[in-house]
Amino acid sequence: MQLRHDSLDAHLGKSLAPLYVIASDEHLLALEAADKIRRSARANGYTEREVLVVERSFKWGELLAANQSQSLFGDKKLIELRIPTGKPGKDGGQALQDYAANLSPDNLTIISLPKLDWATQKAAWVGALQQAAVYIDIPLVERPQLPGWIGNRLAAQQQSADRPCLDFIADRVEGNLLAAHQEIQKLALLYPAGQLSFEQVQDAVLNVARYDVFKLNEAMLSGDIARLTRMMEGLKGEGEALPLVLWAVTEEIRTLLKLKSGMAQGKPVGALLKEYRIWGPRERLMEPALRRISLAALEQALQEAALVDRMVKGLRARSFAGDPWDALLQLGLKLARGR
Repeated sequence: MQLRHDSLDAHLGKSLAPLYVIASDEHLLALEAADKIRRSARANGYTEREVLVVERSFKWGELLAANQSQSLFGDKKLIELRIPTGKPGKDGGQALQDYAANLSPDNLTIISLPKLDWATQKAAWVGALQQAAVYIDIPLVERPQLPGWIGNRLAAQQQSADRPCLDFIADRVEGNLLAAHQEIQKLALLYPAGQLSFEQVQDAVLNVARYDVFKLNEAMLSGDIARLTRMMEGLKGEGEALPLVLWAVTEEIRTLLKLKSGMAQGKPVGALLKEYRIWGPRERLMEPALRRISLAALEQALQEAALVDRMVKGLRARSFAGDPWDALLQLGLKLARGR
């Protein structure tokens, strides 16, 4: 059965299933979910624990042996299987199907996976786990959701803050949910329950952002100029390779150009997004961006990206004299503004 991660507490308060699967790239939320299951398992007599990690040398017979072996003291056992790549391979896929079909009543199993891509989600072993397990697929906390997530965490420790405070914290922890959790806990240690002022939040919260070059497209597509500027400056300050940042921006321009050209030929946007394998948060941002940005603007942007590339290589261009980082920022801002 599928279970929302925010419904896990209510589920554990009623019963324990023999098999849980946690799939997520939000490591903090996945760890918290696993911890809740572990605590419930210990409270219900699962005193022995065995952890298996699927690495290069892993033998799938170890999973079968763990499921069949009995504790020396007759205790119930918690088995944790961690698959960091989310790719168990052919033998592993079959082993997981067999495992799901032959669960031991004396064991409780937690299988941890990263967020699975679209193709992997169609695999037979995933289907078998979804049928046999309580399957918890935890989505990423996207940037627009982050202030609300922070507000909920503050409320859980009897604190609150207004929207400017929440936005301030979200800006400082860009791309780092664990850092957000730590900053929220710090606020609980520093200040009593109740409403937090902006000055209190500003004094307490550090700048712990980790800027991801592959998140630039979100700021650009959504037209979030402030975030785009902050991320570009952050990437520069962190010493990110400029050719990589330029490549990410240029690839987004090329994708938009393909979609816009397809639309000009009368193809529906939904079909084009499917053709170019665009889904998730990026899919939701594409259609508004395509309405905002003209075909001519995208063609011009691709030419300007080529000029920035010349600057990066030390080949100056008359229309793009100066700092290549600034030129790239100006290019991103044009796309964000729709010009």
